[in-house]
Amino acid sequence: MKNQFKKLLFLFPIIIILSSCGGFNNSTNTVAETQQIQGATTTSAKPFNYQNYNSILKEYVNDQGLVDYKKLKENRQQLDEFNSTIGAVTTSTYNSWTDSEKIAFLINAYNSLTLESIIDSYPTKSIRRIPGVWKIRKFEVAGEKMTLDHIEHQVLRKEFNEPGIHVALVCAAISCPPLRKEAYTGKQLEKQLDDQAKNFLGNSQGFRIDSQNNVVYFSSIFKWFGQDFEKNYGQTENINGLNKTETSIVNYARQYVNSNAQIFLDKGGYKVKYSDYDWSLNVQ
Repeated sequence: MKNQFKKLLFLFPIIIILSSCGGFNNSTNTVAETQQIQGATTTSAKPFNYQNYNSILKEYVNDQGLVDYKKLKENRQQLDEFNSTIGAVTTSTYNSWTDSEKIAFLINAYNSLTLESIIDSYPTKSIRRIPGVWKIRKFEVAGEKMTLDHIEHQVLRKEFNEPGIHVALVCAAISCPPLRKEAYTGKQLEKQLDDQAKNFLGNSQGFRIDSQNNVVYFSSIFKWFGQDFEKNYGQTENINGLNKTETSIVNYARQYVNSNAQIFLDKGGYKVKYSDYDWSLNVQ
């Protein structure tokens, strides 16, 4: 009897440990639950589906980035459905994405919701004729109510250090960068922004040199948002005759212009000015 009691005393801690751990069966369940959680995390990080948006861009945007708003308005269901998916994205899903995926999503949202704003008021000659289009009109974006200005200034510019957004956001004006015929994606973002910069700065709307008067003209976009380029492109000494913001803009632009323009920009001694902005609608 005494020996049996000793055995019970010896086994008692083991029984307690197995009981607290739920036994071997419960341990197996915990592993299964962990796998489910990991699977859920993998699912939430899945990139956003831009298939419908790509179809819209290919159908209604030409090679110059101009939009057939008349036809888009007549066949708007696909755009409306796509924009509804922008609002249906949950906060947890959005937060699971990489910064590049978030930036791509927000650029696409801004551009697609701008298309919606235009066709809601089409025919119109300019987006500026639409009351409250940037500051009042709100959309569902990743579970939040946002204006176009909020997307641009409070999220993209405030939360990310990516000045290249300014050659990708399209406010439906002739002087805007061209609307790309494909959606931005996290994997291709850097390449797409570089390509956009080449296209925009290769056009007189974005950049031109007046060699006779020793002046370099940039889009007014660089006047409005020039300071956004300082962190990445303002770490060198100021170019002769230019301030820090102007130097930053030139340092950014010289990556994308042709070799003759690069030589002119490198020598300094010129003035930086900004072209007048044409707010006419970017319609085909």
